[in-house]
Amino acid sequence: MKFKGLHLFFVLFLLCSFSSRASFVLLPMEAGGQQNHLKAYGITYWALDKSYKVSWLLNYRGGSFLLPDAPEIRKECQIRGVTFEVLSDAAANSILEDISSPSQNMETVVLEKAPKIAVYTPKGKQPWDDAVTMVLTYAEIPYTEIYDEEVLSDQLLLYDWLHLHHEDFTGQYGKFFGNYRSTPWYIQQKADAEALAKKLGYNKVSEEKLAVAKKIRDFVIGGGFMFAMCSATDSFDIALSAEGVDICEPMFDGDDSEANYQAKIDYTSTFAFKDYTLVRNPMVYEFSDIDTTEQHGKGAFSMDKDYFTLMEYSAKWDPIPTMLCQNHTQLVKGFMGQTTAFNAEKIKSNVLVMGECKINGEARYIHGTKGKGMFTFYGGHDPEDYQHRVGDAPTVLDLHPNSPGYRLILNNVLFPAARKKKLKT
Repeated sequence: MKFKGLHLFFVLFLLCSFSSRASFVLLPMEAGGQQNHLKAYGITYWALDKSYKVSWLLNYRGGSFLLPDAPEIRKECQIRGVTFEVLSDAAANSILEDISSPSQNMETVVLEKAPKIAVYTPKGKQPWDDAVTMVLTYAEIPYTEIYDEEVLSDQLLLYDWLHLHHEDFTGQYGKFFGNYRSTPWYIQQKADAEALAKKLGYNKVSEEKLAVAKKIRDFVIGGGFMFAMCSATDSFDIALSAEGVDICEPMFDGDDSEANYQAKIDYTSTFAFKDYTLVRNPMVYEFSDIDTTEQHGKGAFSMDKDYFTLMEYSAKWDPIPTMLCQNHTQLVKGFMGQTTAFNAEKIKSNVLVMGECKINGEARYIHGTKGKGMFTFYGGHDPEDYQHRVGDAPTVLDLHPNSPGYRLILNNVLFPAARKKKLKT
């Protein structure tokens, strides 16, 4: 009888111990709760890649991640310096129940698989760096570099997510002619671009870049996700809108541009922008009046005063922009680029402005749909280098592990992993 009593006590003890055992790992993402926000995204991607089920807790403690408890997940967090908390089933269920309450502007989004990532970038070294490749490398998220040959041979079909950075799809070589036409890197890049266009069967770089832009357009229409920064944003739309129109001056393509080409621009072909006027002067480092760079870096928009605000959405009704705006602050430090920000008057009405500076009527962070796919445009070059110039040293992200500006990039990286369901957005 005594033995049976002890046995019953032991079984109850084991059951209690089992039920209170940690079953989940939470990666908190609020301002003071995470020592390395950027690497937390890398842990999440790593877990997805190992087929773990992950939940993104939108608006809960800065957009936290809930992972199953496993020794290798804890170990990876410790190795990468990512703050984590262990939760029992009961604690996790309590959090999920609270999130599901209609009174809470929060939502749980299940992440299903690690998206395959491609970065569109030329071969060889450039005199500038790319914020996305830097943060992907820092967060230890794998990606594949592709360029024109891969795009034109339909290799985009192998990927879920495509990044475009400091690129010029108009065939004007970034409009660097005015300041850099005599530098070795400019001369070499122009020669390389012309050789590649010829190899691929095109007479002009502008024609070859248009073909690339159209393949990228089709990738998005077919269901792909495209994320673009800096000059890739406006030059992509300009190239699509100028199909069949020569907008390049002789120093770019060897012959004159078309007379009155502005009147031939087709705004219906673009993803995000409308009614813009192209900058015809080849000496001016600017594509069009979409960009608002001239307003920055001085007066009311000096470095210490330049911020933009992230919009707030209903997590349950608008989970897509909510995901893309997850952060530990709504106020994000501004930063410049060849294309710094977008004139709000030049943005199509069906495009969502997710980050804006109302004082000067500009958008910094926008999102839209095209066919079955989606795109996000993010103005500026480097979120932690206000006025990054050609030849400047790359940003050391170890100094900025909690960067709100870089978090926006990583939101877009994980976005395609979300379980597909009918959304209200």
